[in-house]
Amino acid sequence: MRHILWAIFVICHCHVSAETIEKEGIRYFVVKCDPQKVRIVWRDPEGRQIRDFPAAKSFLESQGEKPWLLMNGGIFEPGGIPSGLLVQSGEELCPVNRKEGAGNFFLKPNGIFLIGRQGARVVDAGAFPLNNEVVRFAVQSGPILLINGKTHPAFNKGSDSRLLRNGVGVMKDGRVIFAISDRKGTKSPNLYEFADFFRSQGCSDALFLDGDISQMRFGAEMSRPSNQFGSIIAVVE
Repeated sequence: MRHILWAIFVICHCHVSAETIEKEGIRYFVVKCDPQKVRIVWRDPEGRQIRDFPAAKSFLESQGEKPWLLMNGGIFEPGGIPSGLLVQSGEELCPVNRKEGAGNFFLKPNGIFLIGRQGARVVDAGAFPLNNEVVRFAVQSGPILLINGKTHPAFNKGSDSRLLRNGVGVMKDGRVIFAISDRKGTKSPNLYEFADFFRSQGCSDALFLDGDISQMRFGAEMSRPSNQFGSIIAVVE
């Protein structure tokens, strides 16, 4: 309830909405926003990694931003190194990763969530870089949940792999949607159900970000200790 009340307070000011949505017995915390409100951070100007929410909040405030929401970004390697592409404020800090491997990140197609001059997009990592696109922020993760309205072919509708999950999609009206399943809900989604949730919200393209370590924080909660991540996504006022 606290999340919903906070969203109502700011919705007229920063084009951001938040709500709790239940689908097929699974509860999600959902934030929808305009693409220009999204930031992705990993390093500060001195090259130090920004690995938790309090550090991300302090960094964004030092840049003149006012964070409204913080959520972890894509899958990362030991030491907090993003597993694939990371673009922060127009600078490519980690290159796109097209290697083969095991685990969710390498379940092809994997994808890239980006903010460019044409708005927000989720694209197949194999199609990057894009022609005539200037990328301001980007993070690579995997697997892709939806691409052109189609569910990832490897997903099993009846899978019993039910875990906390978070992801990002782009709605038909161009808004970005972030979602995280409720750890305290009646059950957690498998990947097929998670993809179907984004479809139900009007997304043709969506990307899995990470699993059981995932967190989403609002307001004063952003200053509390959090898990450590390889990148952090912010929605700013």
